[in-house]
Amino acid sequence: MNIFVCVKQVPATNKVQVDEKTGVLKRGGVAGKMNPYDLYALETALRLKERHGGRVTVGTMGPPQAQAIIREAYMMGADEGYVFSDRRLGGADVLATGYTLSQAIRGVGDFDLILCGKQTTDGDTAQVGPAIAEYLGIPHAAWVSKLTLSGDGVDAEQQLQDVVETVHMPFPCLITVEQDICIPRLPSLKRAREIGDRPIHVVGLDAFPDTDESHYGLAGSATQVERIFPPENNAAHEVWDEGDSAARLAALLRARKFI
Repeated sequence: MNIFVCVKQVPATNKVQVDEKTGVLKRGGVAGKMNPYDLYALETALRLKERHGGRVTVGTMGPPQAQAIIREAYMMGADEGYVFSDRRLGGADVLATGYTLSQAIRGVGDFDLILCGKQTTDGDTAQVGPAIAEYLGIPHAAWVSKLTLSGDGVDAEQQLQDVVETVHMPFPCLITVEQDICIPRLPSLKRAREIGDRPIHVVGLDAFPDTDESHYGLAGSATQVERIFPPENNAAHEVWDEGDSAARLAALLRARKFI
């Protein structure tokens, strides 16, 4: 089985500045980590490989420093890793990101199964995985909490709002996984010594099947951020003694039209 896992480097802190002109996070100089939800996708892939054989490839779209999370994936057991890095890819919205990753995956090879975390902690849209599948023209399922191989495909148990639904999808297909699908393993220092300086492939737009720059980055984005700004930090407070606190609170809430 040939499995591809989409991972992403996200800020390791919530104190990140935003470019008010483009609406894009300023990632330069900010410590990064692997998106926590992607760890569950990677662990799922590694367990499938251990049970059924095959190969696990990981890939991320980001700046060159995103190689750090590919190295972490190697330490967990991934076989090969790619960083899709090109300035022309910067500033992409959900649609442009989904298209970029679909083209990047096409350029790498053919995969039976593509796994993604359900969302990222810096975007929280939960839309990129399904967008990749739509661009690739393959079936997909989201919010999957249980995954088993079945014949020529997979049985995926989805946690929907009111019901749990099990669907069968033939290969190739794409799955986004929930947190309760497994417990991710820790990176192994022993494996780090074994893999040594295993290469990480850094690939730019020119290696994609579609090299039209207008389809990527800000130019290829269907949406634009009109305005973005940090929230105001209002630390004003009052300290009341015991007594008529309830009445004062009710009057304050009415004055501010909360009740």
